[in-house]
Amino acid sequence: MTNILIIGAGKSTSALVRYLHEKSKNLNFEITIADKDLNVAKKAANYSSTSAIELDIFKTEERQNAIKEADLVVSMLPARFHIEVAKDCIAFDKNLATASYVSDEMAALDQEVKAKGLTFMNEIGVDPGIDHMSAMQVIDRIRDQGGKMLLFESFTGGLVAPESDDNLWHYKFTWNPRNVVVAGQGGAAKFIQEGQYKYIPYQRLFRRTEFLEVPGYGRFEGLANRNSLAYREVYNIKDIPTLYRGTLRRVGFSKAWNVFVQLGMTDDSYTIENSENMTYREFVNSFLPYSPTDSVELKLRHNLKIDQDDLIWDKLLELEIFNNNKVIGLKNATPAQALQKILEDKWTLNADDKDMIVMYHKFGYELNGKKQQIDSTMVSIGEDQTFTAMARTVGLPLGIAVVKMISGEISKPGVLRPIYPEIYNPILKELETYDIKFSETERDYLGYNPDQL
Repeated sequence: MTNILIIGAGKSTSALVRYLHEKSKNLNFEITIADKDLNVAKKAANYSSTSAIELDIFKTEERQNAIKEADLVVSMLPARFHIEVAKDCIAFDKNLATASYVSDEMAALDQEVKAKGLTFMNEIGVDPGIDHMSAMQVIDRIRDQGGKMLLFESFTGGLVAPESDDNLWHYKFTWNPRNVVVAGQGGAAKFIQEGQYKYIPYQRLFRRTEFLEVPGYGRFEGLANRNSLAYREVYNIKDIPTLYRGTLRRVGFSKAWNVFVQLGMTDDSYTIENSENMTYREFVNSFLPYSPTDSVELKLRHNLKIDQDDLIWDKLLELEIFNNNKVIGLKNATPAQALQKILEDKWTLNADDKDMIVMYHKFGYELNGKKQQIDSTMVSIGEDQTFTAMARTVGLPLGIAVVKMISGEISKPGVLRPIYPEIYNPILKELETYDIKFSETERDYLGYNPDQL
């Protein structure tokens, strides 16, 4: 009997546990789900192969005892909490899997992990995860053919499915709302185009987008992620002239979101006095100049030069941000927290709503003296509010990696990302059986005009 310990029973755990339970029928797994809230753990452990325990990871002895009993540990905790779990896994010779980015602290454990012959598989969800694997599969294929990479652009979006798209923003929260509200903050977005380094400061981020067409799903806009340049080393494309990673939204979202950025509503660095009793209208007014005659609506339109027949204005009205009866209700809230509260009123998925993950890669390359391009897209629609697209695209690759680590198919030691053929090829192949697959289109290389940098 192989004991798999899953620490954390958040939203993406549903697809992971279901997958591992199905595999347990033939592979004799016992799955223990641990969470600080025992009821949450019990809800996730709704299968014959699963059991639930209460676990506070900040209680060292409790955490270590649970890890000692496991054969493999899956940490579904927030990324900042992985490190203590990782250190325990080294101490007790346990392999580890997470869907989170490799932090500096995790990377520093690489030599210890290798010395123990352990595998710490990280970034094996959707973004990061499926993006790595699908990108590296094409990049390696191009290089194996003798091609030279000229361009790599990659975009991912967690969105509402077309059948559940019923607001003017064409958006609902499909994951952590806070991450949406504060996205892009903390420094300029950095990337490279035709060998020229480019920077987009936060106050300009939502006005610098590019458009992408996904067959069967229409038009999207992509806005830059914070640091694309880090992927030159990760993907071994250090000399590539163009490298850009971004986030997908429906066209028009960013322009409207920029209203909140310009007003200062996404700021998370200070708290608002009396936010607990502040109405939505008072919150908006707190960012506008005083006028003895003009209404809040008129001040906002004049301040940001929004015409009353502009679609942006309709989007703001749809959110009821001028409502003088609805109250923020959060004590000592930052502007970002108050805005999140307002948005959650309107952008929370309904019980019968479905979400959607969209991924779009562009590969520009030169082969045999000819410049070419491959566009690769993937769309995944959620089943329901439990097995969402987000949960499936995070949980399934993680679950597949766990099974292959237990079987010995993945045995490379160290702190890893899924960027190696022996890891990404079998995982991507199995994901296709769950209808998570990429469609490729070959086209003439578009690139950028080097005279118009």
